[in-house]
Order: sequence, then structure tokens, then C-alpha cells
Amino acid sequence: MELDHILRIAVRAAYAGAEVLRSRWKHLSSIDQKGPNDLVTDADIAAEKVIIRKIQSVYPQHGIVAEESGTQPGSSEVRWLVDPLDGTVNYAHQVPFFAVSIAFARGDDVLAGVVLNPVSGELFSAQAGRGALLNGEPIHVSPEASISDSLLATGFPYERSHGFEAMAERLLRCLKEARGIRRFGSAALDLCFVACGRFAGYWEDRLQPWDTAAGALIVREAGGVTSDFSNQPVGSDARQILATNGRIHADLLELMRGGTR
Repeated sequence: MELDHILRIAVRAAYAGAEVLRSRWKHLSSIDQKGPNDLVTDADIAAEKVIIRKIQSVYPQHGIVAEESGTQPGSSEVRWLVDPLDGTVNYAHQVPFFAVSIAFARGDDVLAGVVLNPVSGELFSAQAGRGALLNGEPIHVSPEASISDSLLATGFPYERSHGFEAMAERLLRCLKEARGIRRFGSAALDLCFVACGRFAGYWEDRLQPWDTAAGALIVREAGGVTSDFSNQPVGSDARQILATNGRIHADLLELMRGGTR
């Protein structure tokens, strides 16, 4: 399979989705709730339709797993994981930190991914074994070797009726050790910021596969490390992720588990 062509289609689809998001930003006709803190807008739905149409026009036999429309099984072993708007709450509140995220996987292995911020124009992309790019230029993770020198990022799950104490304790442990912690509200972009060296590490629990598939590949191809909080590998169906520059991974894992350094 020609991954160069797969990536080109992913980029085209991402730009098509981004155009829909830009056209409707600040002019939303509907904002609905999937959960107490989980929003969906007319822009999410419209962008997803455009993205899927772009992919299926070239690869009608491929499966698609998308946030709003669910799973569309294909006739092949490969699938696309599509998040048309990662950061919907930001989008709905006119905060310019959101992204289109598209990944291509065979089985559990993510082979290509793109993350596009429609406002900044930053396009992150990667192919397995080929490195990671930001607007066509190679990117690499940061050099920090200690958490005390590191700027970290995290995210909070929409569903907070259980596990809140564990989440808060992880945050407090990391806050005591790190130079700073940011919570920007888009898992895909947080992962890409690890990949390009802006953050040394990022963690989040109770995610969806389309949130992390593209960004995690971009981190690994930029020289970083991804795992779950037990240091197990993460694939295309990851629900929990820890992504770092590799140098602080062991120390940050210890903080995830409840230890101190």
C-alpha cells in the first residue's frame, strides 16, 4: 500500500474539513450536548461528512471510525480514524485551539496521521518510519531530561462521575514536580506539541481512539515515547495515553502510578 498517497488523501480531507470549521466558526446554528460537558455542533457533523466523502471517493473499500457517525466497516483490513473537530468546547466558546485529526491504521498499527489547526494553519503529519513534519519541515521532541525543567500538558475527561480523585491526585503530583502544566483542551494538538518540543510530556485518561491515533504516531515519529499509565504500548484503540520526549518518561510514569521521585 502506498502510504505517500494515503497521507496526501488524509491531508486533502483535513483541509476540506478545516474549511467547513472556519466557515462556521462564530456562526454556529446549533450546539447540542452528548453529555454534561461533551458538546457537538453543526460544524462537527458537517466537517465529518466532508472528510468521509473525500476519503471514500478514493478508498470506498476502507473502513472508517468517526466520532459523530460511528463505525462504517469496510471490505479491507484497514481503517481511518476521524475526529472532525477535536476541541469542540473550545470551538463553541470561540477559543482558537482545536483541530481536525485523521489517522490511517492497519489492524492496531497506525501507519499515517495528520492533525491540522484550522486557525493557525499548522499541519502536523507523519508516516510510520518516515519521521514527523510540521508544515513540511521535520520536527523533534524536546531535550529536557528532568521533570523540574519540563512544561507538561494534560486533559480532563468529560465523564467525571468516577475516577475524579485519581485524576486530581495525578495532577497534584505532577504540578509539584514540573516547571508548569497546561490544559488547552485538544488531545490531538497536545500530542503534536510534544512532538515539536513545546511540551516535554502530556497525559490523559478516558480518551477515544480518534483523539489520539494520529497525534501518538506523530510523537513517536518525532523521537518521543507513548504508552499507557502502566507502560504498555498504545495502538489505534488507545483510551489512555502518556506521551513524552522519552527522557522523562520513566519519571512521569512513576508520578502516574502514585510514586514520588
